[in-house]
Amino acid sequence: MPIVSEYVLGAPCWFELGTTEQSAAKTFYAGVFGWEIADFPIGPDELYTMFKLGGHDVGAAYTLPQKLRDQGVPPHWGVYFATPNVDDTTEKAKSLGATIVQPPFDVMDVGRMSIVRDPGGAVFSLWQRRNHFGAGVIGQDNSVCWSELASWDVPGTRAFYAELFNWETKGAESMASYIEFSVAGAPSGGLLPMDENWKGVPSHWGIYFMVADCDATVAKAKELGAQVKHGPFDAPGVGRMAMLDDPQGAGFSIIKLASPA
Repeated sequence: MPIVSEYVLGAPCWFELGTTEQSAAKTFYAGVFGWEIADFPIGPDELYTMFKLGGHDVGAAYTLPQKLRDQGVPPHWGVYFATPNVDDTTEKAKSLGATIVQPPFDVMDVGRMSIVRDPGGAVFSLWQRRNHFGAGVIGQDNSVCWSELASWDVPGTRAFYAELFNWETKGAESMASYIEFSVAGAPSGGLLPMDENWKGVPSHWGIYFMVADCDATVAKAKELGAQVKHGPFDAPGVGRMAMLDDPQGAGFSIIKLASPA
């Protein structure tokens, strides 16, 4: 099991589901991925749900506040990126053309964070650890293995994130227009160019969960109320994958990685 205990600057480190029906979402994801559930009170009638795999944190869920729903924010999986100093990184993001949605603030004794909108319009969070560093397991079955930015401006966002996080970027061998990014030499995600098939959809971050059997996981997710947007399909040299919406409408992808040649 790839256990993680620390993240370097620019590494995707935490994955958080904002949903409209938290109880139903817990049941769905526990059923699909076999996750354990741990709830923590965060306010009057509010809970923060930690998803766990083998006792290790893999992500979390919370109920979207009404003010965000009123602004049209849909259920979604958000991605956090690690930084040793959230204030400095937030200021750097702003200097590179980002919009600061929420300036740095303390999350009790857990960490310090900010929320940023990149120059292409995609929202992400920055995380400076205190008592919680992020996901304790990543890159194994039923955990996140890949973070992906679907963008209308891949060249612009590529330059932004490379400068902000010191990412190494390169074109993917399997897809000429796809850009992979690595953090400290470790492939961690990609930048996907959007086209007319995405008309009306803003740039956004998303995640892939690794699974042992793509088709079986899709079948289970459908049984529990998910909608399949695309797949399952084979991506030569990459694996077998599918893109789904959970019962509340939050999108995510799953992948059974191809065996090494």
